[in-house]
Amino acid sequence: MHHSIAYIWPFVKLGLTDVWRHKTRSFLTMLGMVFGVGSVIAMLAVGEGASQQALESIKRLGSENIMVMSVKPTSEEGGSSGAQHGKLAVYGLLYFDEDRIRETVPGVALTVPARMTRRMARVGERQLELRVVETEPTWFDVVQRPVMDGRVLSENDLRMRSNVCVLTEHGVRRLLAAEGMVGQRIRIASGIFEVIGIVKNESGGTVRAPDSEADAYIPLTTGTRLFGEANIRYSSGGMEGEKVELSQIIVRMKGVSVVEAGAKAIEAVLTRFHKKRDFKIDVPLTLLREAERTKRTYNVVLGAIAGISLLVGGIGIMNIMLASVTERTKEIGIRRAIGARKSLIVIQFLINTCVLSIGGGLIGLLLGVLIPLLITAFTAMPTVVQPYSLVLAFGISVAIGIVFGLYPALRAAELDPIDALRHE
Repeated sequence: MHHSIAYIWPFVKLGLTDVWRHKTRSFLTMLGMVFGVGSVIAMLAVGEGASQQALESIKRLGSENIMVMSVKPTSEEGGSSGAQHGKLAVYGLLYFDEDRIRETVPGVALTVPARMTRRMARVGERQLELRVVETEPTWFDVVQRPVMDGRVLSENDLRMRSNVCVLTEHGVRRLLAAEGMVGQRIRIASGIFEVIGIVKNESGGTVRAPDSEADAYIPLTTGTRLFGEANIRYSSGGMEGEKVELSQIIVRMKGVSVVEAGAKAIEAVLTRFHKKRDFKIDVPLTLLREAERTKRTYNVVLGAIAGISLLVGGIGIMNIMLASVTERTKEIGIRRAIGARKSLIVIQFLINTCVLSIGGGLIGLLLGVLIPLLITAFTAMPTVVQPYSLVLAFGISVAIGIVFGLYPALRAAELDPIDALRHE
């Protein structure tokens, strides 16, 4: 082993000297590799960052949950679920639907009903439009968020129809800028509520989270008592409103394995009792699977595009090495005439190409790590550089260097010494 290193070292030195002698040419040749490797790593990092963000926001919805939402049907004729009383549109999910889902769908662990309306909230002079979520305490079991202060709704609040509310921190900051939050009284539409707790909220991301920036959670029974079930707005055209018993039912299944079957069963139950399609079912698990599939496709496409630039780099190396063989024909002829074996000529040229491709690969690695950092710094887009992409890009660059260097090296070795010596 030691002997062979001592044997090859002079060639390595010769290769390095040769690369160094044509600095500009070698550097320009390396650039193909540098940008190839850099773009493979950077593109995969951007793709990974984007897909992780999407996957995160879907996971926050809970992979055991099924979200069933009321949707205003498109056409308004016939069917009780789309009936109009004056200008009152009646549609959407009913309490009966929740009971049916709980009783007939196998594998349901928990159902959480919610009715959502937008209402003005006031504290002293300050006012803010909140999304009022009338729901049950189990909401906080299904949509788990850290409690920052106070407590969340309890069964007792529901039974007593108490005027209590839990606010999301964003809404709190805008409404009760400096005062002690918990224990404050706020007016929401026609009712006065005591703030009993504050939860951190998750909004944004690519998927509609069940919570929004400024939410007020109140007991469902209190909402029904205070606001009724119709949400009526007065406009210049007179009164228009909609009556929706429940805006949303979140169904928590007993495990990930029963989610897809559960969603089909819920669909069947609701279709049977709703003449019109006034509901929509979102299954975060299916979204998750789709997002993962998209991510795989995305990575393949990005990798292929970047791979092409590596290939171009390889062709550049081959081009230069062929030129180098022509330039050094006479030198090769002399070396062959004094007894250098073909294999040594091949090794010498291969070492040259390896110096170029490994050098280019290493600079490319630095570039590939730097670009995502700059992207994140300037555009706030998340990027994730994955260790496997570094190994992959570097490996490919070295392999391409060797593969594309072989042909010129073999060509050099096959030169006839007599012709080579005559070459001018």
